[in-house]
Amino acid sequence: MRQQGVLEQTLAMILAGGVGERLYPLTKVKAKPAVPFGGIYRIIDFTLSNCLHSGIRRIFVLTQHKSLPLDRHLWLGWSSLFRSELGEFLATVPPQQRLVREWYRGTADAVFQNIDLLSHERPKFVLILAGDHVYRMDYRAMLQFHLSKNAEVTIACTTVPIKDASRFGVMEVDENDKIIGFEEKPQKPKSLPNDPSHSLISMGIYLFNTETLVRAVIQDAKRTDSDHDFGKNVIPSLVQQGAQVFAFNIRKELPPLFHYWQDIGTLDSYYDAHMELVSPNPSFPLHDDEWTIRTYLPPLPPAVLKGDAVIRCCVVSPGCVIEEGAIVEHSILSPSVYIGKGAVVRRSILLHRVRVSEGCHLEKVIVDEDVTIPQGEQIGVDLEQDRKRFTVTERGVVIVPVGVAF
Repeated sequence: MRQQGVLEQTLAMILAGGVGERLYPLTKVKAKPAVPFGGIYRIIDFTLSNCLHSGIRRIFVLTQHKSLPLDRHLWLGWSSLFRSELGEFLATVPPQQRLVREWYRGTADAVFQNIDLLSHERPKFVLILAGDHVYRMDYRAMLQFHLSKNAEVTIACTTVPIKDASRFGVMEVDENDKIIGFEEKPQKPKSLPNDPSHSLISMGIYLFNTETLVRAVIQDAKRTDSDHDFGKNVIPSLVQQGAQVFAFNIRKELPPLFHYWQDIGTLDSYYDAHMELVSPNPSFPLHDDEWTIRTYLPPLPPAVLKGDAVIRCCVVSPGCVIEEGAIVEHSILSPSVYIGKGAVVRRSILLHRVRVSEGCHLEKVIVDEDVTIPQGEQIGVDLEQDRKRFTVTERGVVIVPVGVAF
């Protein structure tokens, strides 16, 4: 089957309805996929950019909690790229409650509740994607792999140190990449046969033959003991039933540009991924013309650095103003951030329109959108005091949420 024909028969469903509890309070007023990342982007931009580069032009975004900021971003930044007269679309789909009178109960249930969309579009293949991962990926290569293996399901996977593997679905494969074992978030993850220090883990990216997907989610919906989740229930059941489920190892099947993948699941992982961006040689460079990341950015003036202000190893977005005497190091400044005179900001992430007043001192802080830090405020300097006012992570990152009262 020619590649264009495969793409035309492929539909993507992006799961973007989770509560985002582990990223709270950044998800206090917005869905996790709408949380900013890397200065000018939103997390969902990475998955959507992958679809665009890969030629996937029929996309449903399944939304649920606090979806208005996400809907607005998709409308402003993405809707104009799809031409309806060619059968292309990007559509958000909240719970329709046509089959059951409930919210989405899990990732598999979100698809089950929208089976009518598949009946209407009639794709041959369905790509199930997460809206809260940061990565580059060519889904065309995954489709070709799927066809070459005559697979019913293909799961994108990568390797992680075994000490981190318990956060993911861990799989075992045979010499032909067929999955022969799958365990979601095991306490004792199994290692790779040739590398006892690493495990093979699911990236939460699934390519299904439509018939297999429909049959699996209907079967799962009938189970009263199920969490209605792909990783916990559907995939293990298919593997146990002997279905043709294969592992697409990005480190083996794709060039190095596509080897980076991060599930931004916790505040600490969100922070670490940002600090990686301002390292001397980031694993995920944002400046790569081969696979650019698209987003929506309103018209803003260039960033301004005044007087003797100092900027070292930072990402500085349009619209930022850094006043004289300020010092900003190893930090991410999102659009329209203001840094006042003499303020010191180190190893921090300032989201859109944050204002840091004169004489403030921030160390290892994430400040949510539209927050103003009062003059002379110190955050991240005394964690015991910070814990009385803010969320402080296990690794000492202080989160200043939207709506905070100083």
